[in-house]
Amino acid sequence: MGELTSQNTAAGQGKNQKLIDNINLIDHFLTREILVPADMRKVFEFFSNAQNLELITPKELNFKILSPIPIEMKNGTLIDYRIRLFGISFNWKTLISAWEPERRFVDEQLKGPYSKWIHTHSFETKEDGIMIKDEVRYRLPFFPLGELMFLAVRHQLNRIFDYRTTRIKEIFQEANQKKP
Repeated sequence: MGELTSQNTAAGQGKNQKLIDNINLIDHFLTREILVPADMRKVFEFFSNAQNLELITPKELNFKILSPIPIEMKNGTLIDYRIRLFGISFNWKTLISAWEPERRFVDEQLKGPYSKWIHTHSFETKEDGIMIKDEVRYRLPFFPLGELMFLAVRHQLNRIFDYRTTRIKEIFQEANQKKP
């Protein structure tokens, strides 16, 4: 989060410029972890296929990939989507800004409904499977008015990521049950 400071000058003038420069840097965070009974290759392969986003996104969001399929995931890949939030359709452009196979990748919104959206997906081998961790750092648009929507946005993001967690569990449990 940006440093917020205020300082009165000897003449009693207003706040330090740093406060003005940083006041719009209110970042919010969302984190989810899920342990799935699978091996790293299968888990990372699933997340490497952008089309699988449709499987783990709630239907009411009308999520659609606009980029030509298949998409080669790597550092620098750009992906265009359309998504519906609060009844409004948005085009969303994502940059894969970090790509470390079987370890982590980062997608950053270049265009979309947020002022900032940085989603880090990380994967770690555990005794019982693979720990998948989502860390999202986001900033609402139209500061300071956008902050009035924080509770509604946080509620919606929690619902989306709860759905995502449930679907990922189901997908990997089903795949694990199909093993010979």
